Amino acid sequence: MADPNSPTRGQWTTEIFGCYEDPSNCWVTFVCPCLTFARNAEIVDEGKTTAFTAGRHYLVLCNFAPILGATLYACTYRSKLRRRFELPEQPCRHCGDCYVHHLCRFFALCQEHRELSNRHMDPRGGKIVCDFKIFLTTRLHFRP
Repeated sequence: MADPNSPTRGQWTTEIFGCYEDPSNCWVTFVCPCLTFARNAEIVDEGKTTAFTAGRHYLVLCNFAPILGATLYACTYRSKLRRRFELPEQPCRHCGDCYVHHLCRFFALCQEHRELSNRHMDPRGGKIVCDFKIFLTTRLHFRP
């Protein structure tokens, strides 16, 4: 039986400019975007890439190839997130993930972080904590 409190597949649970929904993550992303990216990437990649590795790569790309390297690297994870939850391209259907990350980098990272949190995959806890929460909510129908 589907959980009535779970977010709908195919729809974003948060808007791209909805940073006010999680001000602490907004500040962290503004000060250190590689930290937010690292947390998101570890969950989206289902632990295949550690937060440390993803964050390190993003930091290097932001410093040495910010326009092409960092944008392309980040947009691949946004695409993986969208495929995983069958989400439409946001903010409009004609803007690809790379355009979103190029033009609205901080907003895109914050939106992805909120999306994972809203789907009970809090990136702050990492892959192990995320898996345990999913187990509790899907197998035992427990809501913390």
